[in-house]
Amino acid sequence: MHSANSDLTISRRQAIKMMGLGAATTMAASYTFGSKPAKSQAVPSNSDRPSEIITKEIPRTKEKIPAIGLGTFLTFDVLSNQPRKNIQEVIQRFWSNGGRTIDVSPLYGMSEANVGEFAQKLGITNDMFLANKICATGKYLGDLSQAQSQFEQSIEELSRDRFDLMQVHSLVNANVIVPLLEAWKEEGRIRYLGVTHHEPLYFAPMERWIDRGNLDFIQVRYSIAERTAEERILPAVAEQGTAVLANMPFEKARLFELVKGQPLPDFASAIDCENWAQFFLKYVISHPAVTAAIPATTNPNHVAQNMGAMRGELPDRAMRSRMVQHMESIPGFDKITQTPWYPNKKFATGLVRLPNPRPIG
Repeated sequence: MHSANSDLTISRRQAIKMMGLGAATTMAASYTFGSKPAKSQAVPSNSDRPSEIITKEIPRTKEKIPAIGLGTFLTFDVLSNQPRKNIQEVIQRFWSNGGRTIDVSPLYGMSEANVGEFAQKLGITNDMFLANKICATGKYLGDLSQAQSQFEQSIEELSRDRFDLMQVHSLVNANVIVPLLEAWKEEGRIRYLGVTHHEPLYFAPMERWIDRGNLDFIQVRYSIAERTAEERILPAVAEQGTAVLANMPFEKARLFELVKGQPLPDFASAIDCENWAQFFLKYVISHPAVTAAIPATTNPNHVAQNMGAMRGELPDRAMRSRMVQHMESIPGFDKITQTPWYPNKKFATGLVRLPNPRPIG
């Protein structure tokens, strides 16, 4: 029999879910994040100089990281014989604007090699909060040799002794790899462990992994256009104390294509948005369960715009709803996730090939 008091009690998960679009932003904290200029760069201008930025806590340890990180899928997959100066400048401007978290993967072609090379040139190799991934099945069930060799290769590419975060890429072989990551964490080879996925069809198994309570992080797709994570994933991580990296915050540039030529709504100034990138990113990082968003770009000017989302006001409950309502008033917003990735965008020659870069379904 339930007591009267128990009928009035709701879990933290239920509370976060009830907040929905109006999730509070009390977990966001402005604080001065120390930054030392990269060795090969000039002292940043006043507009680029790190100041008060928004950081979020990793729930398990209370360690704080900046709320905007850097993704590398496709954008950093450039062969060494191709022009790559823009990649170095992206990393440099990311760093000088207060960024610290960089997300890579062996499956991202040249991303590890390029991050490793340019981080060394900039003198930040051991200062990055480096998130990497394992995608390994082995020759038979329980075979760990492929994962071990992949880890050693990543260590070499990135010139690191250990990784801050290691994730099971797209839940591949998670039943085998998560225990391996736990062992690596115990040995000090990694600091945090997690799982990733960008496809909402896999959010149910991801939720089951969250509920086991042994994940420090998850990486999940979350944007103003794809808000499925608000239904169960974000409430689940809030309940378990799991950190969140939000991938695809721009929906692979499709959000920018949708608003091309359109001015920001007048109310965007109330949350200190100077451009659409900041509008989209502030929606994501204002959710209390999100630790950091990890947008990717090949354009140094764009990374500087992205980093501006860590400054100024974040939207509150009413403003988040208003932001969604505004986007819903734009024709095509409801179909955006059904269109091809990166409209009108061509990437430099790399190793990754996407025969059909369309979403599932």
